[in-house]
Amino acid sequence: MALRTVRVDEDPILRKTSKKVEEINDKIIELLDDMYDTMVSQDGVGIAAVQVGVLKRMVLVCIPDPEKPEDEWMTLEMINPEILERSTDTQIGMEGCLSVPGKQGEVERPKKVKVKYYDRDMEEHIEEYDSFGAIVCCHEIDHLDGILYTDKAMNLEDIPVEE
Repeated sequence: MALRTVRVDEDPILRKTSKKVEEINDKIIELLDDMYDTMVSQDGVGIAAVQVGVLKRMVLVCIPDPEKPEDEWMTLEMINPEILERSTDTQIGMEGCLSVPGKQGEVERPKKVKVKYYDRDMEEHIEEYDSFGAIVCCHEIDHLDGILYTDKAMNLEDIPVEE
């Protein structure tokens, strides 16, 4: 496993549409593992393959584990994720992004989403996520279509960047 370079805003690859994963092979497994290590090293709660320069429809999301106490989180690997349903109720939350360092902004997202995705064993999952989970899923899946949260932010503000 290795850390990969996170592509930052203005890198043209971030505006491209990612391609469907057709089969799971050693390169895909290695990419998932590298994405996890990269996300953790950057204190992120999500990452898309395109953010490390690979145009594949794969994301990782860290969300609170509904089966565990409040402070325990789980990381989901989502291959070929698609949002099947979005609630009409919305929420506004502050978002940041590994690919847009030094900025944050408020974004309106659905309160609930139903997501279909495959895991690394290519088993299908259809799950509902709400609150923070819905925000992270929407944010990361947007990356797969070349959309950054800054495209949707109602405001952007500078935040300190750790060196």
